[in-house]
Amino acid sequence: MTSNNPHFGPVHNPWDLSRIPGGSSGGSAAAVAAGLCYGSIGTDTGGSIRIPASLCGVVGLKPSWGRISCEGIVPLSPLLDCTGPLARSVSDVAILTGAIYVRAGREPDLANPSTLRAAPKKFCLGLPRQMFFDALSPEVRSAFDSALSDLCRLGMKTADISIPLLDETEEAGNLIAWAEAALFHRQQGYFPARAADYGDDVRSRLEMGTKVSAVDFLQALEIQKQFVQQLHLALAEADVDAMVVPATPIDAPLLNQETSRIGAHDYPTRALLLRLNRPANLAGTPSLSLPCGFTRAGLPIGLQIMGGVSSESILLRIANKFERAGSREQRRHPPMARL
Repeated sequence: MTSNNPHFGPVHNPWDLSRIPGGSSGGSAAAVAAGLCYGSIGTDTGGSIRIPASLCGVVGLKPSWGRISCEGIVPLSPLLDCTGPLARSVSDVAILTGAIYVRAGREPDLANPSTLRAAPKKFCLGLPRQMFFDALSPEVRSAFDSALSDLCRLGMKTADISIPLLDETEEAGNLIAWAEAALFHRQQGYFPARAADYGDDVRSRLEMGTKVSAVDFLQALEIQKQFVQQLHLALAEADVDAMVVPATPIDAPLLNQETSRIGAHDYPTRALLLRLNRPANLAGTPSLSLPCGFTRAGLPIGLQIMGGVSSESILLRIANKFERAGSREQRRHPPMARL
């Protein structure tokens, strides 16, 4: 979640070189934010596209599970892994998504830029009151509230929704990811045979994966199944087009910052960054992060829009409307950006 690689060193956040860009696709997000490229590709198993998009002030889309091929990518968790684009704008993300769909042999109907300006629709946005708002930094909360007000001024409605298993998604996702990662590396003959070649961050999680019991793994799969049902039922009952929540509960932490303080409590930084992103991976549904403001220190804050399966076009239309209505201040780039 940090892009601090023990073999090659850390990736630095273009907004503040003393801070992380998020991860694990932090290099992709940092390159886009710094103007080294117009777009890039990331992978997302627990937020690894959306977390760096949020911390680096760019747009990142995690598509529905299986919509874009992961062929040729070293898997972390085949049940959760997704591939998706990062770019500076929603329209650029749509262009990249369409190109990836074509390359993967799919029709680019869901994410074609022309669909972004389709006939206006009064979208209804769901606000899941469990978990997503339990622990947010004051500046993230303020930016989210302001973004929600802006969305309502654009004609969108809101509705509170309840998804009972939300609080269990992080643990279930961790168990699935750790076990599947350990299995892959064992099948390749890499782990534990070459455990000393791994960095501490990866090795520790593979070791945890070897300790996941069959009962716990099957229970996590059952939670996943029930959560998918609860999510789509909640969206349908409230006639909600997508959920809108913060992308990360904090701004970009400092390099090697193991804990982050919110109010009177210290939280493990990695767990904080994962917590709001794991639900979309467990559900296999699309989710998008885009900039919605800045902290007083000038660090980006991300807004997350999450929908039901195959709702990429809806997420892109909502995000595009929000982005186009935003102030020029919201669309500024790091001082060292080249493009």
